[in-house]
Amino acid sequence: MYTYKIGISAAEHDHFTKASPQVNLLQSSNWAKIKSNWDNERIGFYKDDRLVASASILIKPLPLGFTMLYIPRGPIMDYSNKELLSFVLQSLKKYGKTKRALFIKFDPALLLRQYKMADAGSAQENSETLSYLDNLQKAGAIWTGRTTDMAESIQPRFQANVYTTENLSQTFPKHTKRLMKDAVNRGVVTMRGQLDHVQDFAQIVEMTEGRKGVALRNQDYFKKMMTIYGQYAYLHLAKVNLPQRLAEYKAQLEQIDKDLCATAEHQKKRLTKLTQQKASVQKYITEFEQFVDTYDEELIIAGILSVRFGNVMEMLYAGMNDDFKKFYPQYSLYPKVFDDALQEGIIWANMGGVEGSLDDGLTKFKANFNPTFEEYIGEFNLPVNTFLYKLSQIAYDFQKKKNSSHK
Repeated sequence: MYTYKIGISAAEHDHFTKASPQVNLLQSSNWAKIKSNWDNERIGFYKDDRLVASASILIKPLPLGFTMLYIPRGPIMDYSNKELLSFVLQSLKKYGKTKRALFIKFDPALLLRQYKMADAGSAQENSETLSYLDNLQKAGAIWTGRTTDMAESIQPRFQANVYTTENLSQTFPKHTKRLMKDAVNRGVVTMRGQLDHVQDFAQIVEMTEGRKGVALRNQDYFKKMMTIYGQYAYLHLAKVNLPQRLAEYKAQLEQIDKDLCATAEHQKKRLTKLTQQKASVQKYITEFEQFVDTYDEELIIAGILSVRFGNVMEMLYAGMNDDFKKFYPQYSLYPKVFDDALQEGIIWANMGGVEGSLDDGLTKFKANFNPTFEEYIGEFNLPVNTFLYKLSQIAYDFQKKKNSSHK
């Protein structure tokens, strides 16, 4: 009843993937071009010549001629169909043997829980997803369990995802709205970048690497990503024109001094308000005078690189010049990404992974934008060479720890 075909076209695979509720960038055919240090194959599974499941497989060479196969956020299929599931897994094992694979790892885009931060403790697991878990285990897949540490899996099992809606910023916490205004007051302006802005973005990311002690990506990698995905790659940048903003502050100060001189002594409230405004503007002037002596006129201070696939978006990399952290450029950038996504028909923008404990600094920052926290079902291993499987897991765990800072 079922058949499979090795080497289906990118167009057929992508069309099927985009039409699925499990649509995910990591299953796009172009993702394999980004991961050029892995080999790639696409396998389609058919019922009566109709494509019913598909998998873009990354193939990692291992010592002694062995390989590891990885299907990120896949395979794309109906996990309630036990017969199809069994056929897909058995077919993948057959293919794995031709590649001398020790095992196949996959982490399907199946959500176990979804909740807002305030509801994290009471959110129930999805019963339908639990039935899929049972089906997978009965079909021979070995589940790695409810891991909570991001380093325990290739892709994060927990993520912060923003579903796009009109007037989304109205749902943000009060302090987020205040910081959005602070960014505007400091002259932060957002823009869509192009290929010639990649160098600036890479420099910002490098600063972030140094601050956080992590290894992200370099200029060539970002340029490659934007070239491969073309119009579906979104580079959002935050910039500030320091001399221009300084001149504006000085003009404001001059006007405040005029208003103070024109205000009678009995106008206590107005005098107090103007005095407070003067102190604030003077503070900005002092701050900006220091920056103008150090930096160029117009300066990019933060950025986010995102990629769209179908009607969803992954916000993959972000960076900020830490000298400008009090400019709060992220609070201009993130809302801009969400607004642009909405205008282009994107239903959600994934801000990326978080720790399952939801108590780390990254989680707290992302919570400022009222995301939906999502918990995936997690990773599965499908042994191909049963005898060497356990030994391969030891080698894999070692390599995973080595590469845990890379996506």
